[in-house]
Amino acid sequence: MNRLQAELRRLYLPDPSTASASAPAPHIPWVIGADGQVRAMVLGLARPADWGGLATVWQGVQADLELPAPAIAVTGVDGYQLWFSLAVPVPAAQAFGFLDALRRRYLGQVKPQRLTLVPGEGGPQDTQALPVPGLQEAGGQWSAFVAPDLASLFADEPWLDLEPSPDAQADLLSSLKSVKPAEFERALERLAPTAAADDERPGPAGVAHGGVPGGPLSAPERFLLEVMNDPGVALPLRIEAAKALLPHLGPAARSI
Repeated sequence: MNRLQAELRRLYLPDPSTASASAPAPHIPWVIGADGQVRAMVLGLARPADWGGLATVWQGVQADLELPAPAIAVTGVDGYQLWFSLAVPVPAAQAFGFLDALRRRYLGQVKPQRLTLVPGEGGPQDTQALPVPGLQEAGGQWSAFVAPDLASLFADEPWLDLEPSPDAQADLLSSLKSVKPAEFERALERLAPTAAADDERPGPAGVAHGGVPGGPLSAPERFLLEVMNDPGVALPLRIEAAKALLPHLGPAARSI
C-alpha cells in the first residue's frame, strides 16, 4: 500500500480497520459500507466549474460550522468537489441530509442540475463517486485533489493533463482531519436551528414535536426525521432514514 492509498483509506473507507494492508486498494474506497453507512460525503459544483461558489461552502463549514476543512478536488471534466471525511460512519440518509442542508444554506441560488450530492437522494445505491485521482476516459484528463490556494486556477480547465504524483496527492490529504461525532452533531444543530426550536416545544403527552413518541431528538435524529418526512426526497432514501431512526426511538414508537 502506498502513501496515497493509505490516506484514502484513512479518510474515506467505510471501515478502515477491516482493510488488509497487503490487499490492493479498492478503486472506489469511499463506497457505502456493508451496514448501509458512509464515512465520505461529496458535494460537487459543475457545468461550469465555479470555485467561487464552492469556496463559499469550503469557508462556511469552517467558519460557521467549525468543521475541519474538506478536501478540494477537480473532477477532470467540468467542475469542483468538496470531500468530507467522517471519523465515525453515519447512515446514508443522514449524510444526504447534511449535504442538502449545506446546499440550501450556501448554494440556494444554484440550479440543482449543476450540483452533485453523494450520497444522493436515490437511496443506498446512490452512494458512489468516481475515484480521485482518476483518469477520465472521455477526455483523457485527470481528476485530482488540489490545494486551496491553487483551486481558483482550475476554473477554466478543472483537470490535470498528466497523472498527478501519488506522493503529492498524499501530502495534500495528510493534513486533513475527519469530522468527529460531536463536531458533526454540532454542525447539524447549526444547520437546522428551526428544527431544534420546534423539538423543544411541548407537544401532546409522550410525543415529541414531529409526531415521534419519546423525548427530544438529537440533531442527527432530527435530520433523519426530516428526510423521512420530506415528500420531495426519493422514497428509497426516506425508507432508509426510517430504518436508521427506528433504533433510537422509544418502545412506544417502535410499536406503531
